[in-house]
Amino acid sequence: MPEPSAALQRIIESAQRLGVQLDEAAALQWLTAVAADGGGDDVVVDVKSGVFGHRMTMLDFSPEELAHFRKMGKLVEFLDVPGKVETALALSGSAAQSKIQTYPGDADFFERVNIIAPTREEACRILGELIREKALGTFKGPGYELIEVKMGNYPQNVVRDGKKLPADSPISWSAADVQAGKIEMNDAEGAPLTITWEQAAQNPGWCKLDWVVADQAHKQLVNASNMLDATWEAPDGTITPLDGYLDPYFQEVYLEAESIPLFTKLAKQVDADALDEYVRQLENEVRKYTTRDLNFGKAAKRMYNIFRLTGRYEEAAFLRELFDEPATVLYQVWSLIRTIEDCFTPDSSIELETLLGQTDKLILSVVKALEGPEEEEIVRELLQLRDILSREKTEGKLSTQAEAAKAELINLVNNFYYERMTGVPKIKEYMDGLNG
Repeated sequence: MPEPSAALQRIIESAQRLGVQLDEAAALQWLTAVAADGGGDDVVVDVKSGVFGHRMTMLDFSPEELAHFRKMGKLVEFLDVPGKVETALALSGSAAQSKIQTYPGDADFFERVNIIAPTREEACRILGELIREKALGTFKGPGYELIEVKMGNYPQNVVRDGKKLPADSPISWSAADVQAGKIEMNDAEGAPLTITWEQAAQNPGWCKLDWVVADQAHKQLVNASNMLDATWEAPDGTITPLDGYLDPYFQEVYLEAESIPLFTKLAKQVDADALDEYVRQLENEVRKYTTRDLNFGKAAKRMYNIFRLTGRYEEAAFLRELFDEPATVLYQVWSLIRTIEDCFTPDSSIELETLLGQTDKLILSVVKALEGPEEEEIVRELLQLRDILSREKTEGKLSTQAEAAKAELINLVNNFYYERMTGVPKIKEYMDGLNG
């Protein structure tokens, strides 16, 4: 790695050229801490707060809003069942990088769920019961409602709601589907097909639950999710991932020190090449967000994780500063758009005033953070979208006009991040090589 002073100088030059605000002292401190770490994969515990995680991850975590996240964790978490189920809840995504994520996106949680059972079939049955019980227990309440559950893989090619879905792709359950305990669809030949919850649980794949939550602390709506890494512990102590892959621990901050025994037991099972596989998965996501599902903000966040874990510290330091500067308030635009999509359903219990209040707050934040043509254009689109929302909520769906305003807003934000990332030669070279 270059000397911190040389690396920092390159960061400063790029930031000045691109109009990115940069805290030189903070950047130097981070580069020095990374150099001292030496790229080790050890785990550290913050004794005062009781949280723990990979050393590199802990460099980006601030306990300032820990109480807030622990409170939200009560909604999404799965509980231990003595002798049967062991759990360890963690923050992931922007919530785990709260020291640099000035304007975090969603409230993403990650939970290890280890099920002790005589057979894999029984472990899968227990997992299915746990997820359904959690979904039904948090279906709808004061300030929150369940949006979606991912569990199971389609056993064959199917047609669902007019859309062709391939075998082995993940099954998405709406809140109503979970209540019904089954999904009606057709097979590839058009014959009726029913998949029950119990059937899906036997091949759970990757499991995730999503809610929309009225965040009273920040006076806005947020998407809260819990991604599960479920494992089966057999009578002989053998541990098997129920989705075929044991997730590594490079991006989570675990919320309770009491989870250390389970974490330690599972960490021993992580493959020696887990870091390479983790980076490969992140690179696939970068490709997706820079070619198909355009979201250059998400691409930048994933590149930051790739760079800091693979020794590309200069590029990582620039992206770290990008997400710590005021202009990254624009990342909240994606969260607002997703919340709008979740709320614009006929049976949504989310109040229009809450949604409009979040839009107003975002407009004010953009005005405060940006200047010039960029600000004027984005504020204009936000105001137009707000006006449309105020008139259309009663319809239960977005009009063509609203969809167009939403698309234009996303395009403006994508351009913002694209220009800043490609303005750094090494980052542009990396992106071109990945998509070449």
